Amino acid sequence: MHSKKEFTLGFVLLALFFVVLFAMFMPLWDGHNAMAYLDNLYNSISKGSAYYVPEMKEKSDSLGSVTLDTAVSMKSESQAQAMASILQASGVTAAAQGNKINVQGSYKTIIDSCLADADVMYHNDGASLQKKYPAYAQKDERQALYDWFVFLEGLDTALKDQKRFADAKVAYSVKSKVVEPAYNYYKVQAEKIGDKWGIVFFSLAFYVIYTMWYGFSILFLFEGWGLKISH
Repeated sequence: MHSKKEFTLGFVLLALFFVVLFAMFMPLWDGHNAMAYLDNLYNSISKGSAYYVPEMKEKSDSLGSVTLDTAVSMKSESQAQAMASILQASGVTAAAQGNKINVQGSYKTIIDSCLADADVMYHNDGASLQKKYPAYAQKDERQALYDWFVFLEGLDTALKDQKRFADAKVAYSVKSKVVEPAYNYYKVQAEKIGDKWGIVFFSLAFYVIYTMWYGFSILFLFEGWGLKISH
């Protein structure tokens, strides 16, 4: 052995590394292990930074008296029928024919209704949509929002086919900035990074230190053992 002192230091550091690793897999943080806790935390912070309802409400207000009279494709006949009932409840004319919905009415009314539903889902209250729309009472809480997503996707395509690119952009923006995050982050509690900066800073610093910790423990073990890289 080249250096017993360095070997012992490396061994102790490596042993402590695995002690900490074992502790990290224990449910010590709100009933979760460290990885699950941090995953939930960063999902919450990510959700907190993905709230665009007020911004999209301004876009909706800018639509003014813009109207729609178009056919929008859905993925199935049953989805078209269910989505038509949502549109009718919002106050526009909608009729399902096969897997298409013929919709007529105020574009702003449709977008406002979509934003309201997405806002409810962003705040994790899917049960309210099940009560609001009888056709969805027995379905998954996120189904209505998914149907909004498919509808906006189809509406985006239909409006582009009509060369109404500015109107199509509104549908695309609401779909990607509001509906999609509300769907993907459903049941995740939103957090602001400013409220969690301490744990965020600690987790990032710990990651760097913990990685170096492992590297130095291996370095001291090998050097203490007398193993060296040479050429």
